[in-house]
Amino acid sequence: MLMPHPATLRALVRKYEDLLAEQEEPSGERLRDLAYTLCVSMGTREVTDALAAARVYLDSPSAATARISTAPKERGTDRPLAAT
Repeated sequence: MLMPHPATLRALVRKYEDLLAEQEEPSGERLRDLAYTLCVSMGTREVTDALAAARVYLDSPSAATARISTAPKERGTDRPLAAT
């Protein structure tokens, strides 16, 4: 399964939790959109499952590795593409 970039996932979780804390009733289009995006990103059907999976993923070594280098690489090498 493709996994979202840790920074993107972290931002989604933060936005969802911030919006949830601001609203008295957990409904609203923006909150539903964020819940849907989290579920799709984590391969779940329930936002609670998506949040739990996101936390596990963000705490994993895989997420830490993804932070190290996301620069595009030259085809067939480990060298970053040259800036033009």
